[in-house]
Amino acid sequence: MNALRKGAFQHVESELYAYPETRREIVRLKAEIINGYREPDENIGGGRSDRTGDPTGQTAVLLVTNRRLEQLERIADAIETVYNCLPAERQKLVRLKYWTKPQTLTWEGIARELHISSRQALRWRDQAVRVIGSRLGW
Repeated sequence: MNALRKGAFQHVESELYAYPETRREIVRLKAEIINGYREPDENIGGGRSDRTGDPTGQTAVLLVTNRRLEQLERIADAIETVYNCLPAERQKLVRLKYWTKPQTLTWEGIARELHISSRQALRWRDQAVRVIGSRLGW
């Protein structure tokens, strides 16, 4: 497996920490696109609008072409795919380290919780982060 540069490794870790917020942001963006912002009608004097009359089609295009939404979904999908392929004890490591708020456990505490050495916990973390980074093309 290819080694991940230090900056990319840290970026993947920051995305793991932010995963719950990323999921909420995806839901918020989709809701905003589906229900959301409509430009005010400035065609006060009558006449016809220059826009097509297909709001469903316009919404679908916005959902597919929104770059922020696409990027967030790509990151979330990579994390979910790798997480779902991990054995249960490695999933627990990810939950304890990245998704437990407030974070009260050190690597030693997490390792103790999993009944492994702290070095083994770090190896599991490194492997998961590298696989996620690889899926993202980083």
